[in-house]
Amino acid sequence: MTAESVPEVQAAGGTTSGCRAPRAPSQAVVEPLDPQITSIQPGGGVCMRLELAWGRVRRWYLRTFRPGYVARMRRLRLGDDRGCPHDVLDPRDLKFYRNQGTCSWRPEDDPFAWRDRLPLVRAGLAELLILGGGAWLLAAVIVWWWWPAAVPLAVWGALILWFFRNPKRTAPSESGMIVSPADGKVVAIDELASHEYVGGPAVKIAVFLSVFNVHVNRAPAAACVVGLTYARGKFLGAMRRRASKENERMTIRLEETSPPHRRLVVVQIAGAVARRIVCWVAPGENLSRGQALGMIKLGSRTELILPRQPGLILEARLGQSVRAGTTVLARYVEPALETPTRRCSASGSG
Repeated sequence: MTAESVPEVQAAGGTTSGCRAPRAPSQAVVEPLDPQITSIQPGGGVCMRLELAWGRVRRWYLRTFRPGYVARMRRLRLGDDRGCPHDVLDPRDLKFYRNQGTCSWRPEDDPFAWRDRLPLVRAGLAELLILGGGAWLLAAVIVWWWWPAAVPLAVWGALILWFFRNPKRTAPSESGMIVSPADGKVVAIDELASHEYVGGPAVKIAVFLSVFNVHVNRAPAAACVVGLTYARGKFLGAMRRRASKENERMTIRLEETSPPHRRLVVVQIAGAVARRIVCWVAPGENLSRGQALGMIKLGSRTELILPRQPGLILEARLGQSVRAGTTVLARYVEPALETPTRRCSASGSG
């Protein structure tokens, strides 16, 4: 068996408020946002830079030609835009920075809320337009010259569209169920002698995502986001075990919002092709089971670490194909507890 640890969470009595209830180990307290996480996509990327550049042009246009719209959106805005590197004129300016600060709009005041209802990942719309749309545009030009040369471009554009799909998922409602955080194939199930954050023996389940899988990551249980840690690293093939330790990754520490408040960890790991990790949640957020929390762009690995406690029944099997938010990887069987569900929040989390 192997041992694995993550940075210890802030001790009770710190500067942030969060999930508190008696349990062993001591109840986790929501951590401040990792200073390395300056956006939902801390690794950056060409498409992100292009979209941010377009945002500067768009904000200039709005200030110059639509001052009434800018004033109206400012009146409707909730919170403030501290933590965002640019002025926030409307919800589009929060796309990469929703985990910074407290700025938001109510859904009924957001003229772009319809984008969240698309069967595509909103965080990947720029790649769809630039990579997919560019390929189709080039194919449309080449087809008039020699149509066979346009076929690979058209197929590439279709693959980009397919990659960023975001189908609706309905998570199981039974208590104690732990669902897969990713689509793909189970490539490893390891027993850990000890895990610092989990607080004792643990089980790690690794899921490999090929370029043909849905790449949206989802919460394995109804849980509070306790903390995030981003680590830069290599881009080894995601099938290799070394990728867990050496590749670029985002560690998401969770704690169930209902008793017995188990601690879980989801790790997003970049691969040889997938080099952009996206995580749009922030410390202090409460997630429902199966709720989308991020994605890894273009092939990757996702790991789930859960406590090895009495009553744990592992459902996952090596080589099993799984779906995020619906496939049950494990379940805990124990007497129902009467303690009410606890909500958690954090002041100044980000």
